[in-house]
Amino acid sequence: MGHGSYTSADWTKLKASSRITEHSNDRDIFKKTKMDPKFDPKYINMREAMDSDDHPESTPIILGLDVTGSMGYLAAQIAKEGLHETMMKLFSTKPISDPQIMFAALGDVVDNAPLQVTQFESDIRIAEQLMELWLELGGGDMPEDYHLLWYFAAKHTKTDCFDKRGKKGYIFTIGDAECHKTVSAQDIKNIFSDEGKMYTIEELAEMASEKYELFHIHITSHRNAIPDYIGGALPGRVMRISPRDIKVIPELIVSALMMSGGKTIDETLKNWDEKDRPIIADSLRDLKLQDKSGSIVF
Repeated sequence: MGHGSYTSADWTKLKASSRITEHSNDRDIFKKTKMDPKFDPKYINMREAMDSDDHPESTPIILGLDVTGSMGYLAAQIAKEGLHETMMKLFSTKPISDPQIMFAALGDVVDNAPLQVTQFESDIRIAEQLMELWLELGGGDMPEDYHLLWYFAAKHTKTDCFDKRGKKGYIFTIGDAECHKTVSAQDIKNIFSDEGKMYTIEELAEMASEKYELFHIHITSHRNAIPDYIGGALPGRVMRISPRDIKVIPELIVSALMMSGGKTIDETLKNWDEKDRPIIADSLRDLKLQDKSGSIVF
């Protein structure tokens, strides 16, 4: 997958045909009333991010959105503005080569749809598939299972980025809850149809980290709150943002890519609107990334 290119014109057409406006809410945008089997990991052997004539050095990016409890507003914001802004900022700043995007809807193992995953794409199909996901809005405000996406990425994705060039892709999970400490063998079988064992969150992070750089964006009104299990599994890879500031999530994603490539925080912030820089800088302050010399970048 991953042919074609994303354009503003295609996004404008899709918004018009889908009747998406700034006032659209999650139910206006996401019309599905159950999970589409094509996004059910139970029926997916492998998602592939492959090089092509259009994109000879593909870089996979997986964006996992919490769709539990009251988090429909996050998916709506990403669909209305966040995805387009992210793509435009990726093209304008070029922190990576040839981005291929896969979305995931993240829930709880007790939900009917604990995990949904789209294809890796490079054109308007990124947005089209995002809008085909089911917002189950289950799980409540209890711990969720972001690490299901790490398992899927480790076991069920194939990327030329890693296989041909030895470079990692990127995973960003975004949500407002803590994460469970473990995933049981039975849940692995139920969700993925894999025979397996119980995994801890740390084991799953380590597995996925072989092929991907992992980040988590934690939505919280509490300035000093980092989820214990997420923070423990992803030390130096958690960014915090207030619910009122989620409009800068595209900048956070692209900033993390820039800093992963060795940019300092000052070099990174120069790319963003001056009024947004304090919010972005505050969210980035907990990242601990190394530049090419091995020094910590901040």
